[in-house]
Amino acid sequence: MKKILLILLLSIALTGCGSDNAESGKEKVENEPKEEVSEETEKDIPKEYQSALKKAYAYVNNMHMSKAGVYDQLISEHGENFSKEAAQYAVDNVEADWKENALKKAIAYQDDMAMSPNAIHDQLTSEHGEKFTEEEASYAVDNLPE
Repeated sequence: MKKILLILLLSIALTGCGSDNAESGKEKVENEPKEEVSEETEKDIPKEYQSALKKAYAYVNNMHMSKAGVYDQLISEHGENFSKEAAQYAVDNVEADWKENALKKAIAYQDDMAMSPNAIHDQLTSEHGEKFTEEEASYAVDNLPE
């Protein structure tokens, strides 16, 4: 059931059905690389790695996932099915504020699921949940709105 819900949420986020996308008709990407990659450098990066990085930005910006969560989704046979090397390249090169992503997830759990701060922390750090680091989860819980 969890896999079905995750797939449904991911498909909604990645197809642009969210409210952020309805207004502009384009995918909202906040954390795109700031510097353009030269054609020469881009040629040196395998296409699979470039594609994995693009997907990583989508997961970071739309789903506010953790670094470990993005990696797992990229390599999952039920997810993106990228090679481990491409996924590692993507998570190493995506520009993301992981603490801010943890906070956004925490706020969603607080608002949408009425979870306690302790339950939110557990969900954020769970191996079967969001897979944020202890530091990221603590930051998120400490900065929840009252």
